[in-house]
Amino acid sequence: MKTQLENIYNTATTDIEKAVSISELDDIRLKYLSRKGELNNIKKGLKDLSDEDKRTIGAYANKISQDLETLLQEKHNAFYSEELKKRLETERIDITLTGKSIPMGKIHPLTQTTNEIVSIFQNLGFSVVDSSLSPEVETEYYNFDMLNVPKDHPARDVQDTFYSNIANNVVLRSQTSGAQIHVMENRKPPIKVIAPGRVYRNENINARKNNFFHQIEGLYVDKGVTFGDLKGVLNEFVRLYFGSSRPTRFRSSFFPFTEPSAEVDVQCIMCQGKGCKICSGTGWLEVLGCGMVDVNVLKGLDIDPDVYSGFAFGMGVERLAMLKYAVDDIRLFFNNDKRFLEQF
Repeated sequence: MKTQLENIYNTATTDIEKAVSISELDDIRLKYLSRKGELNNIKKGLKDLSDEDKRTIGAYANKISQDLETLLQEKHNAFYSEELKKRLETERIDITLTGKSIPMGKIHPLTQTTNEIVSIFQNLGFSVVDSSLSPEVETEYYNFDMLNVPKDHPARDVQDTFYSNIANNVVLRSQTSGAQIHVMENRKPPIKVIAPGRVYRNENINARKNNFFHQIEGLYVDKGVTFGDLKGVLNEFVRLYFGSSRPTRFRSSFFPFTEPSAEVDVQCIMCQGKGCKICSGTGWLEVLGCGMVDVNVLKGLDIDPDVYSGFAFGMGVERLAMLKYAVDDIRLFFNNDKRFLEQF
């Protein structure tokens, strides 16, 4: 058996010396040192030897294995060093070359605008409504009925509102105002919240309108809340968002769920108040609607209007973004044109 081990060693060392690549060394290792290799087959016969021969032959077999492993590793290292040297000579890196710029994603301008508006109102003491209280798929009860919208109001027509094919009273919300109903159902005054979200209206798409856009609803209900408080909050918002140099005005208006109601206009940033197609020649652009919460809305939610009063407001995110960034077409926010989006 010792002679067999010597023959295996001599043959293996010859093969190692003749090897010309790392792959050949791997084949030699498998041939002689693997579980099914020649050395292991010899070791299987040790069980038939005497105890003394087992110790002698076993130690000799282990030494041969270690010696062959050492020879293989040395030859492997030599091949690796030679190959590395060749690669370093042929694959030099020119460190003077200009590096490649990897473009980074950016936050969409509408998301930037929403975040900025939310931050302003949070600093004014408003909290953000949980999304569960501001669903995009609503019933007429929350989208119209509880907001004091009459049954024959034009906003309820299919020409203005998207209705579900599954149930007649289910709609894609046409305003974020329904969030204030959810909130007042689940909380008692004082309430001071804002609810950002997407809304849907059956509109003809043009430079100023889209059938899908974003709004932010605001609600403040407490004891002694007045229209003066409403004007103070919104004027401060306009100052923080646009800067004090941007003129504003409050115009009397009508909304079913507020009384009295008003619309807040900001001087057109495109024409500086001179009149253009964006502002329909008026020099002003409406940015939000607002008013004192109608007493019927409060009564419908078991809030005593003799004790509590409140105001609500709703603003279009796209319109505010258009004003701030001098964008003259609302469709640009939805076309996914990188040339436009990369400017923000």
